[in-house]
Amino acid sequence: MSVRVHHRYATVDGHRLFYREAGSAGQPTVVLLHGFPTSSFMFRNLIPALEGYRVIAPDHLGFGLSDAPSVAEFGYSFDALAGLTAGLLDQLGVTRYAIGVQDYGAPIGWRLALRDPEAVVAVISQNGNGYDEGFVPAGWQGVWDYQRDQSPENEAALREAFTLEAIRSQYVTGVADESVLSPDTWHLDHASISRPGNAEVQLQLFLDYATNPPLYPALHEWLRARRVPVLAAWGRHDPFFGPDGARAFARDSPHAEIHLFDGGHFLLESAGDEVAALIRTFLSKHLPTA
Repeated sequence: MSVRVHHRYATVDGHRLFYREAGSAGQPTVVLLHGFPTSSFMFRNLIPALEGYRVIAPDHLGFGLSDAPSVAEFGYSFDALAGLTAGLLDQLGVTRYAIGVQDYGAPIGWRLALRDPEAVVAVISQNGNGYDEGFVPAGWQGVWDYQRDQSPENEAALREAFTLEAIRSQYVTGVADESVLSPDTWHLDHASISRPGNAEVQLQLFLDYATNPPLYPALHEWLRARRVPVLAAWGRHDPFFGPDGARAFARDSPHAEIHLFDGGHFLLESAGDEVAALIRTFLSKHLPTA
């Protein structure tokens, strides 16, 4: 039986959000949250592999096929993006779900869990950080410099992250055989964030990323108090989030499942079948189908 994926739009607080959806309302739900600079396109192969589940994967505002208002029209923050995601899930009648997070999807997912602690029943993290030791300093120094001082020099250095070559580097770093990667990914990402005014959107989110580490203690407490099961499937050569960020989940989630792969930031592109198999097994234990 094949899984049919639908490509839909919803209007939340006046903003048009694109999302991919598979399954039906009667099935247990998995919400997949993408990172920078990509979109729900990164889950295009994973979604059909999750047969038996209702899977929802939105494009965050400012990314992919969702609206991308300018910074003059919308105050971009992780709080704001989480609020829009919560609004979308409310429209779709989703009240209990597992989250699958990667990169920016993690701080959005953590906010969803902290605002409704009983709603999120399991966490799948593919290089979605929740611990200070997960940061790779070399990959974050430019962001930290800009957060400290929004000088023209620091801004210019950070804008290099929006070039095609820098985005390609996010995909290929740590991948032994680059030929398994589809160049469509970095070309689509580059086209999306190259829209007029979108660089300023991304700069605003780089600034707001400083609000995320202060939330980590509350995240850890939620994991402990709710005994939330965690699957961390991690590319060990990620230039931004190192494997210590995966291992750290074991401190707060009983029986956390931690799997380190010889891959990079976008592990689904180089080890998608292996990660999908882990996710199916994990969900069968913690969010079983009927």
